[in-house]
Amino acid sequence: MSATDVDREAVELGEFRFECGETIDNLEIAYEAYGEFTGDNAVLVCHALTGSQNVASYNTPGTAGQARAWWGDIVGPGKAIDTTEYYVVCANVPGSCYGSSGPSSTNPETGEPWGSDFPPVTIGDWTRAQRRLLDHLGVGRLKLIVGGSVGGMNVLEWAKQFPDDAELIAPIAAADKLDPQCLGLDAIARRAIRSDPNWNGGDYYGSDDEDASPPRQGLAIARQIGHLMYLSKASMDRKFGRRSAGRDSGIEGSDALFPPDKAAAFFPYREVESYLDYNAEQFTDRFDANSYLYLTRAMDDYDLAEGYGTSDRAISAFEGEVLLISFTGDWHFTVGQSEHLAEAFRAVDIPVAHHVVDSDHGHDAFLVEPENVAPPVADFLEAGVAGRAITDTATDDEADSDDSDSDFAPVHSSLFSG
Repeated sequence: MSATDVDREAVELGEFRFECGETIDNLEIAYEAYGEFTGDNAVLVCHALTGSQNVASYNTPGTAGQARAWWGDIVGPGKAIDTTEYYVVCANVPGSCYGSSGPSSTNPETGEPWGSDFPPVTIGDWTRAQRRLLDHLGVGRLKLIVGGSVGGMNVLEWAKQFPDDAELIAPIAAADKLDPQCLGLDAIARRAIRSDPNWNGGDYYGSDDEDASPPRQGLAIARQIGHLMYLSKASMDRKFGRRSAGRDSGIEGSDALFPPDKAAAFFPYREVESYLDYNAEQFTDRFDANSYLYLTRAMDDYDLAEGYGTSDRAISAFEGEVLLISFTGDWHFTVGQSEHLAEAFRAVDIPVAHHVVDSDHGHDAFLVEPENVAPPVADFLEAGVAGRAITDTATDDEADSDDSDSDFAPVHSSLFSG
């Protein structure tokens, strides 16, 4: 297979027992792979919450936006994760809706979608499913495991569950657990879905009921809450300000999702509202509401220290090197949280670099700033923590502050000035 070819399959991996204790007879995992496996060149990419296995492919049915080629500027021929050199695998996690077993897939016992009968999933389940997939593909030890956001938590779980299975790991814009503010916002998002009259207890797929309809409004609101979590104040001010979009510039059908009150005609329909409405409309066309419930619960439940008492004990058996990347404007997974992880690795003498990017894009920076992510990832692959674009930059004082206005210098300015 050439570096530009895509191996795209959904494979059956047999009986799978979830951490909740429930078992399904045949776990199916959809994946994409790029490049040629040579025995020691495998890279596993872990996708974020609503991402997919389509990390670098564009012409994929049923995907759009960040589900399609969501890291196409990082993964590919001649790019930071070079598919002419590395064999790159990305798997859709259990509980999602892009081909892997989840609420919208078919329960073989009933012939109907699982709905809310699908077992609760955890990040630990995702990790064991990925290990099973790699075994199926004949991949043993990995050169690198990398992922952003909850995908970064997935990476950390690999170091905890399978400490001998990777030479390098790179959790990007991640943390060992969510803070209470994010837990609360996720809870509100889930309640928006469950409060939608079309949710119907999770059984809204309509195979026997022609009148069944998915809870689009609830899912749209949940996604809008998520978008606000992923942006920073500075980026929103720059992108939208308080500008009016004009009601006519809103997306077609937005009033169907969010009917206006009578007084709305007197007030401006702002650009920030138009942005949220447009993205919510697009999202409800591609994602499953039950999967949103399942995956956010998996993220909220995750605590790296669980079962070990502390994070450093949880990762103490890992036998590789670590690159952490954080972004100064990210209040969802903060610089301080990444530094806390770095301290855990340092405490057990695991080589680690914490690379801080000066950015006001917010949490989305790991997706929308490939020029800031690619250099440290490429150098990490080549030279580990000694890579020239990697700087262990966070001081104790800086790490204690989650203020996006802190005086961080761009950590790889020297890379671009020479």
